[in-house]
Amino acid sequence: MNRLQGKRLLVTGGTTGIGLETAKQFLAEGARVVVTGLSPDPLAQAQQDLGKEVIVLKSNAGEVSEQRRLAEEVAQVFGQLDGVFLNAGISIFQPLEAWDEASFDRQIAVNLKGPFFLIQNLLPILANPASIVLNTSINAHIGMPYSSIYSASKAAMLSLAKTLSGELVERRIRVNAISPGPIATPILGKSGLPAEQVQQIAEGYRNQIPLKRFGEPIEIAKAAVFLASDESSFMLGSEMIIDGGITL
Repeated sequence: MNRLQGKRLLVTGGTTGIGLETAKQFLAEGARVVVTGLSPDPLAQAQQDLGKEVIVLKSNAGEVSEQRRLAEEVAQVFGQLDGVFLNAGISIFQPLEAWDEASFDRQIAVNLKGPFFLIQNLLPILANPASIVLNTSINAHIGMPYSSIYSASKAAMLSLAKTLSGELVERRIRVNAISPGPIATPILGKSGLPAEQVQQIAEGYRNQIPLKRFGEPIEIAKAAVFLASDESSFMLGSEMIIDGGITL
């Protein structure tokens, strides 16, 4: 299919997991793609996996100054941008008493502050029309222990899908959100929790999911394709919950 034929799209956090799979699906649908990442090895592997036609850029999603630089680099590559999948994020899971200002600031910077200022810096090059897709989380809706600041950051991003939709609608920029449930990606293993506790959380999640399995990155990527395409032209400020029924 060619639902994204000729569209110029940016995927942040596009070197692993959901972001990498989304970049692959964007390519398969005919788009031209830029992806970002931070760590050298995943950056190199993503370039190999995605091919020479994809621009792979190093960018720290939590640094405001880097959002300005990223927007400038995208402008040099594409001139204009038809859509962006704001996927870069981190998950820090820990009890309330373990939080300090540094870990709080890091979680908010990567999951909220950086993406917000990236949208701001991309405004001059976003086409008319354009689509912004925010990767949020069902944690914005459920009271999962140890996820307080992670969940708050995702709830804030979900709110942005509505507030920015109202603000940017005259520019014909649609903002929508995808809220995944548990997905088989490395993110939980990077949460900072001990391996045994990560396994316990994973099993607990699986037992709560009516479909009795984790989702796959491609199941989120397909939704991102839909929201980035003209097929979703009547969707504005909407949320697609893809969680195997865990929020039933």
